[in-house]
Amino acid sequence: MTFDPIPRHSVSDQVFGRLRDAVVSGRYAADEPLPSERELATLFGVNRHAVREALRRLQQLGLVKVSQGGATRVLDWRSTAGLDLAMVLAGAEDVLPVATLGRDVLEMRACIGADAARLCAERSDPSARAAIAAAVEAYAQAVPDLEQMGAADRALWRRIVEGSGNIAYLLAFNSLTAGTLAIGSVPAPRRTAELLDVTAHRRLSELITAGDAPGAESAARSLLAVPAGRESESTHS
Repeated sequence: MTFDPIPRHSVSDQVFGRLRDAVVSGRYAADEPLPSERELATLFGVNRHAVREALRRLQQLGLVKVSQGGATRVLDWRSTAGLDLAMVLAGAEDVLPVATLGRDVLEMRACIGADAARLCAERSDPSARAAIAAAVEAYAQAVPDLEQMGAADRALWRRIVEGSGNIAYLLAFNSLTAGTLAIGSVPAPRRTAELLDVTAHRRLSELITAGDAPGAESAARSLLAVPAGRESESTHS
């Protein structure tokens, strides 16, 4: 396997990106050793420090296991990597090595949002429900400024996820919205339609306030669902 020499700017980032994609796309199989640091430095035309930093980042993502004084072996990333890998992949400017990532992230977004709304209707206290109602009003008052509506919508969903009482959902929400929906960026036409549906947002808040868990779940899923025929759209907007 060969690699083109790396341009001299951001060499560690570029080594990391190329090795990341090689592992995720299956060019290196699970348990296969990577070339040594010296060999990789020669292949990429960079110094060993850049290679070492790239390998450290790969190990942090659960893509490889670096053994002190031994070979660096590729891991089965489907068993060892976490949501951070999806963030890194979706933030990359090159072609995604996981073709369905955009669809998959939108499906996760809808599932987490729907279940968080259900749990919020079941578990939230009056103060949390009042905060959700206030967040809906702030969102509605932002019409028709889509940028302000987007920020207010994210604030509303944070209130809902917090009201669910599920810390794992909250951490996933933080990842999904890092850098303005870093990996959950909805295709622009879909996001615009979602933001402009003030009625659906108000209805969701009312169902949560009423403690209607099934209704809140259904309303949230309808609001966040990826329309049929649009599953393959990119997450980049």
